Amino acid sequence: MATEQRIMESIVDSGVVAVMRDIPEDDVVDVARAIYEGGVTALELTADAKRCSELIADVDRALADTDAVVGAGTVRDAATARNVIEAGAEFVLAPNISEEVLEVCNRERVVAVPGVMTPTEADRAMAAGADILKLFPASTVGPGHIGAIQGPLGDVPIMPTGGVSTDNVADYFDAGATAVGAGSALVDYEAIENDDMDAVRESAAAFVRAVEDARN
Repeated sequence: MATEQRIMESIVDSGVVAVMRDIPEDDVVDVARAIYEGGVTALELTADAKRCSELIADVDRALADTDAVVGAGTVRDAATARNVIEAGAEFVLAPNISEEVLEVCNRERVVAVPGVMTPTEADRAMAAGADILKLFPASTVGPGHIGAIQGPLGDVPIMPTGGVSTDNVADYFDAGATAVGAGSALVDYEAIENDDMDAVRESAAAFVRAVEDARN
């Protein structure tokens, strides 16, 4: 397992976490490999999927010889956090704040990314041990909300997720985002259905290019 600092650097350097939700179990490893080959090093498998822990372990093994980091999303309780970390998750995300989940992550030295919307929630999450704040759903408030949170709280690391696309990702980085989370805007579900991993790879690469352009 990588160190917390290494995981944080991977997420920040990549600039994007690929949210792999509702992907057929038989395709998960191939999709993860294609997304990684497209340039995304941080991969999130959501804990509300059946056999999530087993799938995390499968992806972790498949990409063991790479610089990819594999995490779990939608982790809302301590038991789930312990299960996904034991399976190999190196970062844990949630749509909410759970002090119990943050405690597990801090104890196991796993990067914790709870979901927040308001300055009060952001302050509470950082005080409880969050490493990055997941602004979710970002589409509800838009890029300007990042500055609204960072204004009173300082340069807290914020990762907007939900509605981030190649069309607006530059706006989020311009507003101060540390990284972004992206699901359907990055993961080509039609290509997965057609078993076209080349298209999956290119969709991921296109998002990575948009992130790189946004940062330059």
